[in-house]
Amino acid sequence: MKGTTRRRRAAALTAGVATAVLVITACSGGDDRDDPGPSTPSPAASSTPDPSASAGPTDTPTGSTDDDGSASAPPFPANTEPDTSEPSAGAALTVTDVRVGRHDGFDRVVFELGGTGTPGWRVEYVPEAVEDGSGNVVDLDGDGTLQVMISGSGYPTDTGVAEYAGPNPLRVAETDEVEEVLLGSVFEGSTQAFVGTDEVSPFRVYALTDPTRVVVEVRNDDV
Repeated sequence: MKGTTRRRRAAALTAGVATAVLVITACSGGDDRDDPGPSTPSPAASSTPDPSASAGPTDTPTGSTDDDGSASAPPFPANTEPDTSEPSAGAALTVTDVRVGRHDGFDRVVFELGGTGTPGWRVEYVPEAVEDGSGNVVDLDGDGTLQVMISGSGYPTDTGVAEYAGPNPLRVAETDEVEEVLLGSVFEGSTQAFVGTDEVSPFRVYALTDPTRVVVEVRNDDV
């Protein structure tokens, strides 16, 4: 009986060793190509475009300073649709200077203002230059008439700021699109001005500060 027991124990031990060898072999994997390894998901492509990749024009362009004292704006998209912006509450501003300049691809008109608050505007092409209040039609050089209404305006007696007293209308021979600029009067809280253009060309409008300015740029598509 003891011999039989020893044979059974030896057989059991042999079977156990064989089982352990099989387990170790199985854990080793044998072939690395069957093991995908740790899963490291690659970052998914974002469906939201990077805003810096297609940044449009800003309201405060950066760049060199031009002869007219305003910043040089980058190339810009534009159209011929009306452009509007609201003034700040209680704005009381007077146009103190008007400047016109030629730049690469566009002409710039700058209306400098003094007083308090932030100006608004409505700029659009109109069939003819008609003065607010009187209804008189004004002769203006150019085939296009761009009306500029600067809201948040006040009379010099109200703002305490002396109004523009330079050439009016203002003409600059070197410009491509802007023929002349005529500054009108203040009526019902807005200063009216007209920009005579060579044709009905795309334009854009934005404001600058220190000093306060409303800038109108008329694009020249012939360059």
